[in-house]
Amino acid sequence: INGLLTLRGAWHKLRTDPILKFFVAAITFYGMSTFEGPMLSLKSVNTLSHFTNWTIGHVHSGALGWNGMLTFGILYWLLPRLWKTKLHSVRWATAHFWMGLLGIAGYVLSMWVAGITEGLMWKEFDAEGKLVYSQWAEMVPALAPMYWVRAVSGALYLSGVFLMVANLFKTWQSRGEVADEKVEVVLPDEPHEVTTSVSWHSRLEGKPLTFTVWTTIAAAAGGLFELIPSMAIKSNVPTIESVRPYTPLELLGRDVYVSEGCVSCHSQMVRPFREETLRYGEYGKAGEFVYDRPFLWGSRRIGPDLLRVGGKYPDMWHYNHMLDPRSTSPGSLMPEYGHLFEQPLDTAGVAAKVALFRNTFDAPYGDYEVDNAEILAAVQAGEIADGLVAQGLPDVRDKKIVALIAYLQRLGRDVQLAAPTEEPTE
Repeated sequence: INGLLTLRGAWHKLRTDPILKFFVAAITFYGMSTFEGPMLSLKSVNTLSHFTNWTIGHVHSGALGWNGMLTFGILYWLLPRLWKTKLHSVRWATAHFWMGLLGIAGYVLSMWVAGITEGLMWKEFDAEGKLVYSQWAEMVPALAPMYWVRAVSGALYLSGVFLMVANLFKTWQSRGEVADEKVEVVLPDEPHEVTTSVSWHSRLEGKPLTFTVWTTIAAAAGGLFELIPSMAIKSNVPTIESVRPYTPLELLGRDVYVSEGCVSCHSQMVRPFREETLRYGEYGKAGEFVYDRPFLWGSRRIGPDLLRVGGKYPDMWHYNHMLDPRSTSPGSLMPEYGHLFEQPLDTAGVAAKVALFRNTFDAPYGDYEVDNAEILAAVQAGEIADGLVAQGLPDVRDKKIVALIAYLQRLGRDVQLAAPTEEPTE
């Protein structure tokens, strides 16, 4: 509000000054983002928005609308002054503004529509109380048009950036000679009178070193108030007896899962909602993530949640799904991961990884698991590979895909062995 009201009496300049256009758009997007963020934290809203493209639209309205537009405006204002010349083309800058504004508007609006659409589809039940869209592939066609709008809008926004680069390059070519300038400083005839009554905070501001020390002490004190409770007790997370740490091969598969970006498209958190427990299974509990460092709850579902995928499909299904996702899930947007069938699995550092989880995160590995981590990984890989070979598939015991299959087949299995202690809320 302060930024927009600063332009009172000067709004007519927006017609001719592209720099002001960028600044006004940036401030507007900032206001929208700072309102939308707290709104999305409301439980009733977050129930619908979480894991959807709504969140993507929100963060990009801030990143591209606020940060992007503000950066463009600053560059157009600052660089010609540094180079002692005029901006090469005001028309180009104006065109850039409209390209950027239309681009980010299309991007954000498409993600808002996609997010609300998929959130409502996830929650839709028929008259018999069954999920209307029980299969993930049934929801993908409704989102595909919005993805195309986002792609075109993003390309338009990026094209504006290229236009700005060309404009600034032309401006740089016409730069003037950089030299020191002499300026005249007007000195007052009489020195200002020193104010006799100075507040304690003003005196503190006049002593930067003292101010820094006290600020550091205050910040450290706040940090200690947060750390001491967690350090005073061994754990504030209820344990589940059946939950065990990952095997050496599963740890390697978890690394493959992260490095290949699976965590960017799949969540591992079933929320205690009726539609989620019907679609995925038992809701996630705090105690089952004690050996996940870091946890892989995710923030977006381009594909379904995988917390309970372990044991849901045979190894051969995962093999085919990673090789050609459309062969098992028609209409899937997932890319093919054929390189995992060719890249060798490096087990050389798995013993150190297991030791790290034991020594740093208190994972209950014994000396046997640490000392024989490579052997244990090879044995488990062989068991999975032998089962695939028996079904007519190539031997992949020394490839990354076998570790990923091992990891996926482990997800959610431990909790399935324990009796549920709570009922999910609707």
